[in-house]
Amino acid sequence: MIIGLNTNEVNERLSSFGYNELPSEKPKNVIGIAMEVVKEPMFLLLIACGLLYIILGDIYEGLILLSTIFIIIFITFYQYQKTEKALNVLKNLSSPRALVIRNGQEIRIAGREVVPDDIIILNEGDRVPADGILIDSLNLTIDESILTGESIPVLKSAQKNPTNIIGHVYSGTLVIQGKGYVKILATGIHTEFGKIGRSLLSIEQQETRMQIEMKSLIRNLFVLGGIISAVVVIAFYFVKGNFIHSLLNGLATAMAILPEEFPVVLTVFLALGAWRLSKKKVLTRKPSAIETLGSATVLCSDKTGTITQNKMEVTIVYNGNKTFSKNTFLENRNHISEILNFAHLASQEKAIDPMEKAFKNANQLVNKHLIPVTELLKEYPLTKSLLAITRVLKDNKNSKTIVACKGAPETIFKLCKLNTLDTEKYLNIVESFAEKGHRVIAVANSSFEAKILPDSQTDFEFKFLGLIGLEDPIRPEIPQAINECNDAGVKVIMITGDFPTTAKSIAQQIGMKVDKKLMTGYELNTINDDELRNRISTINIFARVIPEQKLRIIRALQANNEIVAMTGDGVNDAPALKAANIGIAMGNMGTDVAREASSLVLLDDNFASIVSAIRLGRKIFDNLQKAMSYIIAIHIPIIGLTLLPAFFSSLPILLMPLQIVLLELIIDPICSVAFENEQEEENIMNRKPRNPEEKFFGGNKIFASVLQGLLVFGMSLTIYFLSIQEGHTNEEVRAIAFSSLVIGNVFLILTNLSKTRNFLKVITERNWAVWIILSIAIIMLFLIISVPFLQHIFSFQFPGYRHFISSIIGAISVLLILETVKYFNNRKTFKTNKYTNR
Repeated sequence: MIIGLNTNEVNERLSSFGYNELPSEKPKNVIGIAMEVVKEPMFLLLIACGLLYIILGDIYEGLILLSTIFIIIFITFYQYQKTEKALNVLKNLSSPRALVIRNGQEIRIAGREVVPDDIIILNEGDRVPADGILIDSLNLTIDESILTGESIPVLKSAQKNPTNIIGHVYSGTLVIQGKGYVKILATGIHTEFGKIGRSLLSIEQQETRMQIEMKSLIRNLFVLGGIISAVVVIAFYFVKGNFIHSLLNGLATAMAILPEEFPVVLTVFLALGAWRLSKKKVLTRKPSAIETLGSATVLCSDKTGTITQNKMEVTIVYNGNKTFSKNTFLENRNHISEILNFAHLASQEKAIDPMEKAFKNANQLVNKHLIPVTELLKEYPLTKSLLAITRVLKDNKNSKTIVACKGAPETIFKLCKLNTLDTEKYLNIVESFAEKGHRVIAVANSSFEAKILPDSQTDFEFKFLGLIGLEDPIRPEIPQAINECNDAGVKVIMITGDFPTTAKSIAQQIGMKVDKKLMTGYELNTINDDELRNRISTINIFARVIPEQKLRIIRALQANNEIVAMTGDGVNDAPALKAANIGIAMGNMGTDVAREASSLVLLDDNFASIVSAIRLGRKIFDNLQKAMSYIIAIHIPIIGLTLLPAFFSSLPILLMPLQIVLLELIIDPICSVAFENEQEEENIMNRKPRNPEEKFFGGNKIFASVLQGLLVFGMSLTIYFLSIQEGHTNEEVRAIAFSSLVIGNVFLILTNLSKTRNFLKVITERNWAVWIILSIAIIMLFLIISVPFLQHIFSFQFPGYRHFISSIIGAISVLLILETVKYFNNRKTFKTNKYTNR
């Protein structure tokens, strides 16, 4: 009789080892997170701009900018709280209820109260509460896929050698069938679950390239703006001798140079991008992953539950003479009904094991009327020495005893006492099934009329019925998704715990290129990180891989400057999901731990949704890049027209703070809403991902934006000097120059909304945000130039409608030049892509 621990021993162990749960980091409070957020350059810029508006007297605009900071802090805190749930979920999952023996009695306790040396009783359907070793078992089969990724349950049995893993059970795994008595060896952080929890704690996610570049760009502009503003104040004071006007012009210059739109645009794009992804059944947990998604160069996919459906299915049957595939089962039911029926009879009636469920489903499909069984007489469990299960059942209706047996083919061949010739014949069939990725089970039956059942199943006279091949079926949408990834230049790598033959078979079914090399987990252990990094570009299948190796694969790819997306669903995938540039978890079949460690979650578990997400990620990236280019371009003429009077005493002040505020009212919604709402570029999924080494906003793009801005500035300056030459007053000159800048801005927007479509196509698109904002801009321009009250506020005088003609002609000229450049750039890009695709 097993006594177990007594109360004093339990208390001592709780004191020494603590509760059976995972420790979590001390959560940060709101103030701590706020301080971290506010230290970021982009948020410092928002604060500076907000205070600048308040100093200028525009309290409303200043308060809006400052309020944005608190909104962003709230969003950051919310995201932080969600990531904290990962360890909490791990803690709950690793602490189920447990049936223990204490003081000689069986009692059920909370899993967190289990201690080392406790004796645990495991029954079918139980979740193992802690790591331990079996001291006794009966046909104990455990699903360890949550840790290993293997969909096939593992048979466990007590072992004399404590190092034999067959006798070990692990926290969080699920008992499929049988019963066992376990002595607990490790609890809490010392379990296999605990190791995963610690690895999650130790992994720090990298900042995206765009985040790093944006910080650097904003920081540089912040410093540059401060220096130039100070120089302008000094220069203006020495040229015109009026300190108030000098300060006013300096502040206006600061507002013109400091692009507060950058952080706002980035936040808006990512927020709206997350909303758009949610409509495609993709939940965004980390908004920064959205812009990275469009740049993904490698997609690492776990097989079980991601490429496959994580369930077993009978796909092929061999009845001893002929092979039948699943699409011919019904028309050949007479040939396969017996083998399927006995495979089902050799299984548990209320099966939890996926394989036994598959036998039941196939039998119900083929056999309309099952043999009525009313009583189980005896079950001979599978053992290490005899890999077969025999169930003896009583058919009361026909007063018959039914003996059904299933197991490993080699074992069944011996039980059936097959001769060498037949054994070799059937082994060839088994090998051919295995090469196609099937798990092969042999089935036999026997008749028995004696009243006393034998002690061993080897005493029955078995008849060989045939072989059944099972597979974990692939998701039907996978092949098309793989093709689209190939077209988009995204390399797909399958990482699985399966055998190499099975992995290669699955890869062929889904359309992956199998001419590349395959690497096993064993081979992975024999090479160092540098060698893995050198070889990984030629590999697209990793087989027999354990969780720690998945993380090595991710790190090796990242060391080669790849942008890595990783899909997964099990607890074993969590470290790799967190370490990847983009972790993508399954929402339905996936574990909570995987979901909380990921960047994106597929709500419908549809692999094809990844392709939609990549498409949308590319669109968001393109539109964000266009918005940033536009911001740089439009600030050039604003800066130029603001600085010009500081160095020429005869020229009037062109742009004052209130006028710049008005321009910002056009610029802000255009770059943050209109560009975000723009359609995707043509052939967006037929181009390679951008070069990982290429900067989001490198020198070439900045140079092109500056040239666009100089073109608009040159046009506005030309009209400005023409109006001076015509003898207009300072207020009229200011109104004419301002109108030319606004109209030029409108055409600059139209040409920048698309890189591949001309402005006429852009006009016909249903981008309602563009038309609303531009219409409001033109109406506002007309009002402030023509309404006396507004003229006075903005220091304008009405110059007459005919002066708008020169502004429109100048803006059209800029548009035609930019469209011509775009046309030739597109032709050059098309020829380059055509040559490359060959």
